[in-house]
Amino acid sequence: MEKHIKIIVNNSKAHFNYFLEDFLECGIVLQGSEIKSIRRNGVNLTDSYIVIRNFEAYILNMNISPYENGGLFNHEPNRTRKLLLHKNQILKLSQKAQVQKMVIVPTKVYLSKGKVKVEIALGKPKKNYDKRDVIKKRDDERMMASIKKSNGRDIY
Repeated sequence: MEKHIKIIVNNSKAHFNYFLEDFLECGIVLQGSEIKSIRRNGVNLTDSYIVIRNFEAYILNMNISPYENGGLFNHEPNRTRKLLLHKNQILKLSQKAQVQKMVIVPTKVYLSKGKVKVEIALGKPKKNYDKRDVIKKRDDERMMASIKKSNGRDIY
């Protein structure tokens, strides 16, 4: 069965700052103007994270820019939004986060069959030397790609 998915935004900072595991898809409670803004790529996940309060999951600091034609009924850009998860999923996430000292971060926002979904993951913070290794590996790959590309041309 083919999934109809359109990725709106990826959280590249999460992949850089954390070792991610246990990815989970969840729904999100939104207002009408927020949906319209998300469909126009008006969402930012850079500093957002997930907290669990009273057996409910909430996403904080997810910036959804105001819809241009929203007028009086526009939304607040950085409001706290509820995530739609089952109780057992929430319990599993909160227990792992507390025991293993991990955080829950959103990794991407996408449309699946017309509905907005958020992919979340448990993340263990990387140390500075881990981040330097990632930067070094990325630079080496870029260097090799540019050398490979230039070897095909004649240099005079």
